[in-house]
Amino acid sequence: MLLEAPPLRLSSDTLIGLLPLLAPLALLAACDRQSPSAPQGNAATPPISGEATGPAESGKSAPAYRIDRSHAGTPVPDLSFHAPDGGDATLKDVEGKPMLVNLWATWCAPCVAEMPALDRIATEYAAKGLVVYTVSQDMQAAAIKPFFAKHPLPHLKAWADPENALGFHYATGQLPTTILYDRQGKEVARIIGAMDWSSREGQALLDATVNG
Repeated sequence: MLLEAPPLRLSSDTLIGLLPLLAPLALLAACDRQSPSAPQGNAATPPISGEATGPAESGKSAPAYRIDRSHAGTPVPDLSFHAPDGGDATLKDVEGKPMLVNLWATWCAPCVAEMPALDRIATEYAAKGLVVYTVSQDMQAAAIKPFFAKHPLPHLKAWADPENALGFHYATGQLPTTILYDRQGKEVARIIGAMDWSSREGQALLDATVNG
């Protein structure tokens, strides 16, 4: 005779305690849906707030992404993450400058593929004051410095958010996610997924950020 196992019941406190462990797995699944091995992954995902999905230019190959402007005007969050030197940092440390904040992870293939474009943006828009934050969502912060040692990204820095404070704040459920802020510290738009920053749409977003 087979005995039926009793159902597993978890208290609310236990479930809350498991959230930090489950969140990276959810992001990994979302990231994998964008990888080249699953080209249909975002086909059925509706755009946020009625925005159009990319790529913006017909006939041009680019990863799928969505642009969300529903949070436009929202101020920069006062959340702490790790600076490359190990100290604490916040996005408010560079008040008065436009910002590009990119949430990524070393295990996310679309994130890694987007990094060279972000490195070019960091140098090409430096004269216009744009600050580029590439904030890793890896729970193991020790993985980040070896990544930068291996990849030639001289204009990016190893910012880290192992507690996923920014990831939980923006709550897009997907990596990469990029948030643009103007000089007043107000959100311009957020891009969910890896974008072709050399496209007309990408250039327009950057120009709106630095000129706003």
